[in-house]
Amino acid sequence: MTKFEKAKAEIIQEKTLSDGWTRLSTYEVDYTNSDGATHRIHREIYHRTAAATILLHDPKRDTVVLVRQFRLPVHLHGEPAWILETPAGLLDGDEPEEAIRREAIEETGFRVRDIRFLFKAYSSPGANAELVHFFAASIDTEDRVSEGGGLAEEHEDIEVVEIPLDEAVQMIASGEIIDFKTIILLQWAALNRAALNKP
Repeated sequence: MTKFEKAKAEIIQEKTLSDGWTRLSTYEVDYTNSDGATHRIHREIYHRTAAATILLHDPKRDTVVLVRQFRLPVHLHGEPAWILETPAGLLDGDEPEEAIRREAIEETGFRVRDIRFLFKAYSSPGANAELVHFFAASIDTEDRVSEGGGLAEEHEDIEVVEIPLDEAVQMIASGEIIDFKTIILLQWAALNRAALNKP
């Protein structure tokens, strides 16, 4: 039992503000709070579709494969905008595991064999509908079947970077890794070393 037994939300109106790369809409919601009082609240929601990300770990060398690419919001903050991330992408109608296998090979050139679902989480539930599915997989140099780098038709410009796991974890504290999904997966790896596949 929680304090929200009386709480409920009723959507009164939704209006699309923008429908470009993704959809932005505004909502009017009648929210009945935990005390039973109802208030009209207004929210703007970014309808980012579901995505998946993966930690690619080489147990023989204890390294992780990350990708570096340009991110406009980081640039708008005046920070270096070519940031390190775990491979990721939108589901585009596929199941999460199928989507992340596709993204891993497109971005890094690595064919993922054994894959492990870890968990799913909302990236910013206060205003963003995006749900991210997190995976991990062991890789070997023999699993690399192409150079990766993304799809030319999508104008992707990706650098594939292999980093020792311990160094990647330290790069969180130094501010060299600032992407939330990457931080989560690296911290998961640091906390679950016994769960990482051994060579």
